Amino acid sequence: MFKAFKDTLWAGLGIGLIVPGVLIGITWYIMHAVSYLAKLDLLLIGCIAVNALMLKFVFKENKDNIGRGLIIATFAWGMAFFYYKISKS
Repeated sequence: MFKAFKDTLWAGLGIGLIVPGVLIGITWYIMHAVSYLAKLDLLLIGCIAVNALMLKFVFKENKDNIGRGLIIATFAWGMAFFYYKISKS
């Protein structure tokens, strides 16, 4: 799956920011369209957890630099979620 990508930190950072970003956008739309899901902010954590699943495959293929980029992106998304929760309350 990740064989097409060069083993660079920037590739991992790009993948780690784009994939959850798209999932969060879709989830955000669904949360506002369905009133029952409006209070379920933990759905956004599930979108960020996709990076952890991708890490398994990246490290299996020995793409360590991509994995480092994914970890950085995961922490960035986690801090953004933390800021969102703090500012919401």
